[in-house]
Amino acid sequence: MDTVEINGRSDFALWAIQRAQEIVMAEGSALALAARDMDEEALKEHGSALGKAIADAMLEVFDGLMAE
Repeated sequence: MDTVEINGRSDFALWAIQRAQEIVMAEGSALALAARDMDEEALKEHGSALGKAIADAMLEVFDGLMAE
């Protein structure tokens, strides 16, 4: 993950959009495939991975704010 400098609201919005796209591409597609296949175990696994990716992204930005 590259370091991004956020200097204002528009920078933060751009970062959030890009991170959301990355998360959906990586985790959301796997969750959708598990749902299509009606695979309960994969749904649990990929649902948890999606939630973890979102939480990690939030902590990533929070940690960056705390460094200041």
